[in-house]
Amino acid sequence: MSEQEQARWYVIHTYSGHENKVKATIEKAVQSRGMEDLIQNVAVPVEDVVETKNGKEKIRQRKVFPGYVLIKMIVTDESWYVVRNTKGVTGFVGPNSKPVALTPEEVENMGVEKTETSQAIIDLSIGDKIEVTSGPFIGFSGTIEGINPEKKYLKVNISMFGRETPLELEFAQVKKQND
Repeated sequence: MSEQEQARWYVIHTYSGHENKVKATIEKAVQSRGMEDLIQNVAVPVEDVVETKNGKEKIRQRKVFPGYVLIKMIVTDESWYVVRNTKGVTGFVGPNSKPVALTPEEVENMGVEKTETSQAIIDLSIGDKIEVTSGPFIGFSGTIEGINPEKKYLKVNISMFGRETPLELEFAQVKKQND
């Protein structure tokens, strides 16, 4: 019984480009109907991407799963009806549009829900020298210019091709250099 009453993460298929509109519409419906206990969270996972245009680097957010919205909810007839009949929603991901819950591993891998145990304790501060340990810039060294503990990102300047290049890196992608 408690398994049925516990909120789980599900995937909703939407029209591509309508993800944020669907999220806002569901959140508005939840608030107006007082269903906060049934539909607890709606998420559109995004990642930061560095784009170069006319020689200038720009960081923009890109949807990780275009055409999909993640929702944490307790499936009841009412909650299913609200989500399924939201404009822009084509259905739940699962056989015959029946909701199939994501496993805890899938939720963690998608980075949608941060658990308290995954909070990283970092010994980094602005001005520290770091070395990139993973990703496309592996082996490069740089200086920390900013820290975002909520998103677990660092703003780092690395020296590349004879000039300083700003990057956003995850905590796990760097290690502090020993002076």
